[in-house]
Amino acid sequence: MPARQTRKPRVRRPTSDARSYHHGDLRRVLIDAALQLATEGAEVSVREAARRAAVSPGAPFRHFPNRDALMAAVAEEAQRRFRAEIEAALAAAPPADPLARLRAFCLAYLRWAMRNPAHFEIISTGRYFVHGSSAELTRDNAELVALTERVLTEAGEQGLLRSADLKHIQITGRALVYGFARMNLDGHFPRWGVGEDEVERMAEAVVDVFIAGIAKR
Repeated sequence: MPARQTRKPRVRRPTSDARSYHHGDLRRVLIDAALQLATEGAEVSVREAARRAAVSPGAPFRHFPNRDALMAAVAEEAQRRFRAEIEAALAAAPPADPLARLRAFCLAYLRWAMRNPAHFEIISTGRYFVHGSSAELTRDNAELVALTERVLTEAGEQGLLRSADLKHIQITGRALVYGFARMNLDGHFPRWGVGEDEVERMAEAVVDVFIAGIAKR
């Protein structure tokens, strides 16, 4: 008699839910997927982020019940990266020179915004989510505002400023860097005769004009 053939045990293929956890951190993968969608200018949704992350449509809702929750997490991640850029620039600036630190802050803001336009769009406008819905983002923004206040206070105490109105200086600086970053994002510079390879040098020159304008001669 021919030997009886034994059937090989059937290997069960993992479901998409099971596959999702090979990432190790589904929440992180979804945030990265949403950031990538925003970078591409695509519509961001929980389901599309799930598709990009190669997980089942229902899997993300364990972490993000809706698009607002996902976009708040994306904005918090973008803000952390922005904060890291600011802190690195300040660490490299002369610690005893508050105007040099303010200049480093402004340039770090602009360089980050120009090199990460989608991230800048996410954290600077209300297009993707309501800013007040993220306590972490609100707290982090308040800390950055307080940081500029401390730098300007120190500059004032050293007699380096032309004006004693620190609030006006602070808002002027904010308007300058935000406006420049927005002009770049919206593609305004070519009509002003500024080529793509000149924008960062122009940013530096504009910040220098600002610093010179507030400094006591």
